[in-house]
Amino acid sequence: MKKISFRPPSRKPVIDNRSRATPGTRRRGFTLIEVLIAVSIVAVLSVIGIVSFSSVNARSRDTKRISDLEQVRSALEMYRSDKGSYPAGTGSFSTLDSLNSTLVTTYLPTIPTDPKSTVASPIEYYYSPVGASAPYYSYCLCGEVEVPSIVKNDCTAIGVDTSGVSANCNYFVRNP
Repeated sequence: MKKISFRPPSRKPVIDNRSRATPGTRRRGFTLIEVLIAVSIVAVLSVIGIVSFSSVNARSRDTKRISDLEQVRSALEMYRSDKGSYPAGTGSFSTLDSLNSTLVTTYLPTIPTDPKSTVASPIEYYYSPVGASAPYYSYCLCGEVEVPSIVKNDCTAIGVDTSGVSANCNYFVRNP
């Protein structure tokens, strides 16, 4: 009979892969360089988005300003059609509030206001009838736009001196 000996199985040392990589294996996770590159890409995309969003907002406000001036222009044309001449203002380039009693309820629901205007910092639209005295057969409206490519001055063609309101206005329209 053969003698059988019993040996306990040999134990190999256990290597903890979380604390130290063994040759031929790769650690899991991201390196610091990979994280920094990802963060910088997200930052650049965020800046581009914010800049384009603010320019879209400025163009939107300018579109509203131009629409407001066209709405007042339309009301003034209806007034002239009914009365035969344009209303008198309270001086050269007075605020549109001077037309409140003349245009509101009959030709406009309210006098439009600038989209960025606040009580603390009002931004106005301006009106100036053209001529030495009534009856007035021409006028000029103006407001301030934010996007320089939209700047327009139709009022100098009819002899209106716009230098008095040039700090507050850079977009002028006149009667058609």
